[in-house]
Amino acid sequence: MFLPGSNKKKDIIFVILIFCICAGLLCLPTGFEERLPSDSHFARGRIISVDNSDILQSLIVKTGAQELQVELLNGPYKGQTVSVSNLLTGKMEMDEMYSEGKEILVEYSIINNAPAVAFARGHYRIRLEIILVVLFALLLILVGGWTGFKAILSFLFSALMIWKVMIPLFLKGKDPIIVGLLIVAALTAAISFLVGGLTRKGLVTFTGAFLGLLLTCVLANIFSRQFRIHGAVRPYAENLLYSGFEYLNLSRIFIASIFIACSGAVMDLAMDISVSMHEIMEKKPDISLIEHIRSGMVVGRSVVGTMTTTLLLAYSGSYIALIMLFMGMGVPVMSMLNKNFVAAEIVNTIVGSFGMVTVAPFTAITGGIIYRFHRKKSIEKPDSE
Repeated sequence: MFLPGSNKKKDIIFVILIFCICAGLLCLPTGFEERLPSDSHFARGRIISVDNSDILQSLIVKTGAQELQVELLNGPYKGQTVSVSNLLTGKMEMDEMYSEGKEILVEYSIINNAPAVAFARGHYRIRLEIILVVLFALLLILVGGWTGFKAILSFLFSALMIWKVMIPLFLKGKDPIIVGLLIVAALTAAISFLVGGLTRKGLVTFTGAFLGLLLTCVLANIFSRQFRIHGAVRPYAENLLYSGFEYLNLSRIFIASIFIACSGAVMDLAMDISVSMHEIMEKKPDISLIEHIRSGMVVGRSVVGTMTTTLLLAYSGSYIALIMLFMGMGVPVMSMLNKNFVAAEIVNTIVGSFGMVTVAPFTAITGGIIYRFHRKKSIEKPDSE
């Protein structure tokens, strides 16, 4: 499969295989569908009128209920008007206020063959989300061509594996670290061989990336214990326990989230090094093993410098408001860094960066060995990769 001569036919067969897996995953039930009430229905609706008389406001906090008259725009009751309640909890990150003419998502029950007991579930964003995804896919295909199409397929495969396999297994109480490693291994293999093809480039990418992720998993396990960080520091983690999942091990979910979060960047770096080493071998097939590994390390050093900063910016970007709050309240840096949820992000960022840094030598070494193993055959017959 990975010998010189891997051609377009094998590539297409693998793409079809992944596509079929995606189709199967799309139809796969998660096992939690029954938790939604059987009489619960959703529809898009347009707000006709708004009644704010039941809303209580204290400074910037709003509680109570906003009563809406909404015309349903799709579903079996299209065109009918239903009374919708918008319950306010007093949390700005959760609550939304609506005005006339806006479209919202409505959840309703059916009583006496008519929609009733309806609640607002946010501004209707599904259509815009679909448009955004389609535009991104078109741009990716326009820029990347066939490789761009495979990148879209790998994106779809990753999303379905996370939603249809990993999350349900987590919720069922399976060990998050073992499940996370297996899922990450499957994603790494699929993405490496989709983008790099069923070639040595794909094999080197997969091997180097997975070794880096394996080390990240080990370090995450060690340092999360040493830092005495529990998984409840993650947003909504405590809500899980109160929702009937009190058996979940939040600490192991936190550990799994660390190496899952950095897996994309690790694969990116491994692919950069693998492709560069392949090009070097093509241009200089008689290169020595040590020289080839050194060349891979040169590429790795250049990319690592920017990728580690990328991780820092990606993680810290979500906590800008929190950092501003600490600074605005005059919280000392020492006190801020010692808080458990801040320490959790430090572990997340630094341990993820460990995986980023170590994937460079892992990929360079495995690349040197794998490419050297086929070097004689490459000289006798040019590789079609």
